[in-house]
Amino acid sequence: MFKLVKYLKPYLKQVTLGPAFKLFEAILELLIPLMMAKLIDNGVRANNSSYIYMMGGLMVITAITGACSAYICQYYASIASQGFGTTMRNLLFKRVQSFSLNEIDKIGVPSLINRITSDVNQLQFAVAMLIRLVVRVPFLCIGGLIMAMLINLKLSLILLVIMPIFLVFIYIIMSRTVPLYKAVQKKLDTLSVIIRENLSGVRVIRAFARLDKERERFVKSNKEYAEASISVGRISALLNPVTTVVVNLGIAAILWFGGIEVYKGSMTQGEVIAYINYVNMILSALIVLANLVVTFTKAAASANRVNEILELEPSIVDKADFSESIINSDYDLETEKSIKNSSTKVKASNQLKSEEDEKPIIQFKNVSFSYSESSEYALKNISLEINKGQRVGIIGSTGAGKSTLVNLIIRFYDTTEGSVYVEGRNVKDYTQKELRDKIGLVPQKSVLFSGTIEDNLRWGNKEASQEEIEEAARIAQAYDFIVKKEEGFKSMISQGGANLSGGQKQRLAIARAIVKKPEILILDDSMSALDYATDAAFRKMLSEKLSDKTIIMVTQRVSTIKNADLIIVLDDGEIVGMGNNDYLLENCLVYQEIYNSQDEEKEAQNE
Repeated sequence: MFKLVKYLKPYLKQVTLGPAFKLFEAILELLIPLMMAKLIDNGVRANNSSYIYMMGGLMVITAITGACSAYICQYYASIASQGFGTTMRNLLFKRVQSFSLNEIDKIGVPSLINRITSDVNQLQFAVAMLIRLVVRVPFLCIGGLIMAMLINLKLSLILLVIMPIFLVFIYIIMSRTVPLYKAVQKKLDTLSVIIRENLSGVRVIRAFARLDKERERFVKSNKEYAEASISVGRISALLNPVTTVVVNLGIAAILWFGGIEVYKGSMTQGEVIAYINYVNMILSALIVLANLVVTFTKAAASANRVNEILELEPSIVDKADFSESIINSDYDLETEKSIKNSSTKVKASNQLKSEEDEKPIIQFKNVSFSYSESSEYALKNISLEINKGQRVGIIGSTGAGKSTLVNLIIRFYDTTEGSVYVEGRNVKDYTQKELRDKIGLVPQKSVLFSGTIEDNLRWGNKEASQEEIEEAARIAQAYDFIVKKEEGFKSMISQGGANLSGGQKQRLAIARAIVKKPEILILDDSMSALDYATDAAFRKMLSEKLSDKTIIMVTQRVSTIKNADLIIVLDDGEIVGMGNNDYLLENCLVYQEIYNSQDEEKEAQNE
């Protein structure tokens, strides 16, 4: 938790002055029982009304001053805690954005959401309590004890008996509850997973009539969370009754022995009342201290979860130095020698340019890849070259590694073995922004954001003209359904594109990637929701309008990639065939099986 203290530096004034005002309020609070004792002994007992009014007025002024002091402390505590919480949420969100898919997969989206919201809220509350009570509570305990001892040292022996009993009960309760808070937080993470899955997958759940099963699953998880929370609450609930009993027993003992002291004349009635007030003050402060322990225990658990995010290093980072030596590190050695030995800079430049033109735009060299939580390779020994302007199809059975392959091009993951090159340069030598500016990706699951259609299409290029947006929509076969809407390109999209069909979402996602004007366009099974006619029309537009772009199409349909310049066939993470359609029909058994199965399916549909 102390690792996060540095984020309170901008609020040093509030963190310093807040406790100071609270300390001043505590000092005034310690004086009030003494004033009350004086009022009773010198005013009420002597029937001195002027003294009563004077002392009563002084007590009112003291109380008002203390209240103002407490208000200022509360104000500073609010500024510091809210500012700290805002800073932490910004830091966590920025950190999560820097994570690769490896880290996000490892921690889980629901847990990340809980850490940014619930855990930060807990830390925010702890900061407020730190400013308001951490100085005040110990001061009241120690100050109250000193004042009580000054009134009557012999009677203070009762306090010396009560306080250890009081502290033992607090320790027993805290030692039981502290470990349970961590378990409660894990139960909350599990519950969040179920809620998120049910909300995001509501259509699938209803389609499979799984409402009752999912409700049972939620009820079970919710019950476990509730039981864990109740277990903590049941033990924590003992705190107030137990401490109240101890306090009342102490007060009863003080009244008993205090009455004897009054009878002897060694104490006044006012001093007994003041003494009882100080005892109440001490024991109440100890109860608050116990609650502070609970608060800071929760905060410590939350701080560990927050620190885990802040200290987790992204597995994919940009290199600090992008010098020419790095940029050209992947050029052929002979090319480098010829450039160094050339007679003129112009000749060297022309030779380098020629070499670049001959290089494949995408190259895999002995690439193998496995996910962090898996011991098996998703891709094994992949070597391939894709030239600029080629139409490339990637096909294979489900789980063959098609999406994994294209994810390595855009560097969502780093290779386990081997290297991936884009334009003759290792993808690790690019900044992530530089690399991804070259690539337009349409993922398997079309993700749209709330806002207008136009806003979504401008994601990759905010400066795109209306003509460019409309042209991209035409290529993606989205123009017709957009203009039929009442507000056209200004039509609103609800969260996640819930007010659009699957095919409409896919076409808008494709149009968004085209508006970006990337050098490489990757379509990761992004035409699965399109009918054959729309699919064919889209591919025709690609050939006519984007002939200069390198296009990679991941698909399950042979018809989609039949006319591609290069078809890559994957099976169980390995390339089992590579060539054009005719070559693969003669030489690749896996491709033949896929082709024939889809041919039979078409014949069955025609019948």
